[in-house]
Amino acid sequence: MTEETPGFDEQSQQPDVPSGAPTDDAEPKAAATPSAEEGAAPAGDTDQNAALVAQLDQARTALNERTADLQRLQAEFQNYRRRVERDRVAVKEVAVANLLTELLPVLDDIGRAREHGELVGGFKSVAESLETTVAKLGLQQFGKEGESFDPTIHEALMHSYAPDVTETTCVAILQPGYRIGERTIRPARVAVAEPQPGAQTPLPAEEGTEAQDGSENKESGGPDEG
Repeated sequence: MTEETPGFDEQSQQPDVPSGAPTDDAEPKAAATPSAEEGAAPAGDTDQNAALVAQLDQARTALNERTADLQRLQAEFQNYRRRVERDRVAVKEVAVANLLTELLPVLDDIGRAREHGELVGGFKSVAESLETTVAKLGLQQFGKEGESFDPTIHEALMHSYAPDVTETTCVAILQPGYRIGERTIRPARVAVAEPQPGAQTPLPAEEGTEAQDGSENKESGGPDEG
């Protein structure tokens, strides 16, 4: 005789399913959930790209501002260098001009000694060395007899009239003038002569010939008119 286990039947053979466990009907819903997340992913990437583009624009704007600042500073530095160089040259020219101005009386003495034939021996060598040195520093002498009087570079110490001049002319150089480049450090001191008052300016040769021919024609035409 077979013994039966009490409380065990066909229904009891089926395993118990927990109440919270998903059923077969819930599986399609769980499968549909990942597709929804995949659809939301591109929106997040778009926001991230927009943020990166905004950061890139900010970086470009900052770079342009820094570049403009650098260019402005470079231009200011170049202007500063040019101004310093110009001031340095101006200071050097003033210093050289002041030194050479102090040496002008010595050069005048050398010139007078040369005119009187006293520039000989060792004194001549020293004088020529000094003249060479001041010439290297840019000192130039000017002023010649016979040139037109220019009040910007000549100083008239003597005045006279002469019949053989047609304009105010330097007839004697009492002291030569000196300049450095375009800067005059001492005007030439000269004696000038002006045309004789009432003197007529001589006509050119052709005009004088025409005048003589006209007078001859008038003289020869006198008897015909009579």
